[in-house]
Amino acid sequence: MNPLEQELNELLVQAYRSIEQIEEQMLQASEHLNLTISEIHLLEAVGERRQDTEGKTIGEISECLGISPPSVTAAINKLVKKGYVEKKKSTVDGRLVHVTLTKEGHRANTAHRYFHTRMVRSVTSSLSREEQESMLKGMRKLNCFFEQNLHKSEEKA
Repeated sequence: MNPLEQELNELLVQAYRSIEQIEEQMLQASEHLNLTISEIHLLEAVGERRQDTEGKTIGEISECLGISPPSVTAAINKLVKKGYVEKKKSTVDGRLVHVTLTKEGHRANTAHRYFHTRMVRSVTSSLSREEQESMLKGMRKLNCFFEQNLHKSEEKA
């Protein structure tokens, strides 16, 4: 790797680890949340539902997170027991089960979104408009690269 690639690699790894650690600290500091990071991200996926639906199906959550449906089902069942989500049979197709956030689930999801809002504002507040645009352009390209490589590995499987 050349020096730029080396530094970029180190920064990406460091950013990933830092975000993970800060999220863990947020959860530990919050006495009323008995959730793991994975469960928080699952709540986030459930909470991203459109208003015109009954909630997300296990298949939709699985696709959103790139996790197998049986793993999502097991995790959702744990969240049901903890009181963060509820499952309801579809009124349109009785074979489908829709997952929605409970009041506690909304509260946890809102706290997580607030964490991300603070993080992004903290990063962008010290950047000029040009730097913000450059950062966005770079992040879009990075995400595009990740998406393309995820789809390549899915096609091989």
